[in-house]
Amino acid sequence: MHSVSSSSAASVRPSRSSYDVVIVGAGHNGLVAAAYLARAGRSVLVLERQDHTGGAAVSAQAFSGLDARLSRYSYLVSLLPDKIVNDLGLRFQTRQRRIASYTPAVVNGQPTGLLVQDDLARTRDSFRQLTGSDGDFDAWQKFYGMTERVAKRVFPTMTGPLPSRAELERIVDDKEAWEALFERPLGEAIESRFSNDLVRGVVLTDALIGTFTHAHDESLLQNRCFLYHVIGNGTGDWNVPVGGMGALTGALADAARAAGAEILVNHDAVGIDTDGTGAEVRYRSQDSEGKIGAGSVLANVAPPTLARLLGDEPDAAQPAPEGAQLKVNMLLRRLPRLRDRSVDPKDAFAGTFHIAETYSELETAYREAAAGRIPGNPPSEIYCHSLTDSSILGPDLVADGYHTLTLFGLHMPARLFAGDGDKAREEALRATVASLDAVLDEPIADVLAVDADGRPCIEAKTPLDLEADLGLPSGHIFHRDLSFPFANEETGRWGVETAHQNVLLCGAGATRGGGVSGIPGHNAAMAVLEG
Repeated sequence: MHSVSSSSAASVRPSRSSYDVVIVGAGHNGLVAAAYLARAGRSVLVLERQDHTGGAAVSAQAFSGLDARLSRYSYLVSLLPDKIVNDLGLRFQTRQRRIASYTPAVVNGQPTGLLVQDDLARTRDSFRQLTGSDGDFDAWQKFYGMTERVAKRVFPTMTGPLPSRAELERIVDDKEAWEALFERPLGEAIESRFSNDLVRGVVLTDALIGTFTHAHDESLLQNRCFLYHVIGNGTGDWNVPVGGMGALTGALADAARAAGAEILVNHDAVGIDTDGTGAEVRYRSQDSEGKIGAGSVLANVAPPTLARLLGDEPDAAQPAPEGAQLKVNMLLRRLPRLRDRSVDPKDAFAGTFHIAETYSELETAYREAAAGRIPGNPPSEIYCHSLTDSSILGPDLVADGYHTLTLFGLHMPARLFAGDGDKAREEALRATVASLDAVLDEPIADVLAVDADGRPCIEAKTPLDLEADLGLPSGHIFHRDLSFPFANEETGRWGVETAHQNVLLCGAGATRGGGVSGIPGHNAAMAVLEG
């Protein structure tokens, strides 16, 4: 389950009137910062408005009466540096998925699919059966060999001071890679290397996770998203958190408390006052209001939320955040049968299962959503956590063959759910399930488990649901658009600085934020310790 602070009673108050550092928000980045700073001897208070720590990185029993602990919001780990795990002595581990991805297709009227795995011979065969040649497989090997070389060079810079653009280009030391990933719209690199529509789509999906854009966006928003999806720990692997996401944030909360940090849940920060050298954080709990002095304030909230707390005007130069995803959690009595009988569902769902994600389908869905319509054939990606880590299920569910399914839907911007959000959610879920059913040999509804109240075990979260649940502006999972991991005229030394010298961002909205990484928390702590 998610880590719930022992100080959740509303009557608990801060033990001191001032601290070296007050951290607003006990998501994973805030906890990383708290652990580093407390270990360095700073007095640290973390204020969390919810009744538990973890933010979006939590495990929860989503379906009544069933012992299944789902990673309800964020669900895979790639960007968390081993350095943070080792520095903080976290009792946390991940497991590599044995299958990278499966994408169903129809060739000559017959169901088939592209299965990408560690076995290169079998992967080559799968490419050949889909495309009729070795061309796209060879291009795939070359392209992802290039991204892995970039990952090995770029990822070590993520926990140091920001390099300049020129410095990072020298570190990458590959003109072709730099142009493909940092200079030109990603669609050009994809189209020049790959010929098959489905293969092109599988490559593009990593540029669209939580990001509403398209392959040829001149702003390179898609390139920035893609880069963060392929550099994690120098490999780009997306791994399964053993015990669910709550295991990570539970370990982080334990590490922070063990080092001496105070964590108070049910304490909502409502204002921050600063003169650049000292600060005061105003908070509200269930039965009281108060204020706490701080030398520095670290904000594990989105930049627009921080601006509101400071009483600042929002940055007009920054686009308003807008989430663009539908998150669907399911519990199944068993895995569904596939129309493609050549692949075992235990293989197909063990990696990332792509639905309606050919290159042309992704473009069509984007255009429909940009025009204000829920896509008719929504693209999504699915994976089964319990195939890699059954510990998230109770022993009875494991014995009976139950499994979880996590679906992440693309091109579902928050604007589609304005107005009657419940009706729009139902429409989006209905269309998404239809896209999934189109590649199954039986409706997914036929294998859904039923909870203690007789309801099917499926829940959907729109961007506006994430705003309500987690305080993410318009449900943007990265707090705002991702940025390239180099300095510009707006960033400071660590990419966490704000206009106020002693107020720092330590959440996903920092430069080099986004995903479950802990990197902004680490970098904000380093900035404080340097100062």
